[in-house]
Amino acid sequence: MRPDAAAEEASLFGHAPVAPDTTAAYGEHPDQVVDFHLPRDPSGPAPLVVLFHGGAWRAPYDRHHLSPFAAHLAERGFAVALPEYRRGAAEPGGEHPPGAKHLAGRWPETFDDIAAVVDRVPRLVRASGLGGVADVDRVVLAGHSAGGHAALWAAARHRLPPHTRWHLAAPPRLRGVVALAPIADLRAARALRVCSDAVDELLGDRLAARLPFADPAGLLPTGVPTVLVQGGTDVDVPPQVADSFAAAGAVAGQPPRVVRIAAVGHFPLIDPVTAAARTVADEIARLTA
Repeated sequence: MRPDAAAEEASLFGHAPVAPDTTAAYGEHPDQVVDFHLPRDPSGPAPLVVLFHGGAWRAPYDRHHLSPFAAHLAERGFAVALPEYRRGAAEPGGEHPPGAKHLAGRWPETFDDIAAVVDRVPRLVRASGLGGVADVDRVVLAGHSAGGHAALWAAARHRLPPHTRWHLAAPPRLRGVVALAPIADLRAARALRVCSDAVDELLGDRLAARLPFADPAGLLPTGVPTVLVQGGTDVDVPPQVADSFAAAGAVAGQPPRVVRIAAVGHFPLIDPVTAAARTVADEIARLTA
């Protein structure tokens, strides 16, 4: 690891988690919860950012490391929904063998949860009495790393075949997607062995059959405005992954906006003390203006 990359990671994980204003459940599993970070003294309902955390779909990385960035966005005037979702720990009857604590994701539960979050958060906002604070008609999906994959995939569910469990009959009502250092193209990520072969672990022993249903780059065009923010010196999810997604978008007739930040690695994009994090907030604001 580059010395500056180690320092970037230490800076991010050096922040204490920020407690949410309220938490709501979107399902019965303990991981099916959403933390809400709300703007202070809003003049009216604020744009709602559904923010997915990363961590290569692995169990040790949960939403709490992204809470300082969620709080930063709330300070910038956004309402933020920070969901948890099922990751790679084994469960009785699950695909992963007992004791496999750090495998990436679960099939199909990880995808079930991503879809459920996007479908149910507007109702949770209303049920929690947050309708005066969060504008469910101005929603942006955002996410970092594996969370960037989640945001891109969730915006593409109407492109899935109708027989799939996550299919939407129409595009989701979104202002757009802002994906930060996303695992946006699963084929490119596999070729680069991103996050120690996390994609292979996510899709399991039926990888070839599942890949077409899980890869955002293969579901283009979505018709949803899409922004990729990528650090130029990222060694965790290298820029080639975002570049491959952007190339697929160009071929499909929907090239995304790509914001490349030179001399920045993987973690400054979500570190609230960095200029890169302010750039991310600006890109979200641009979509919701």
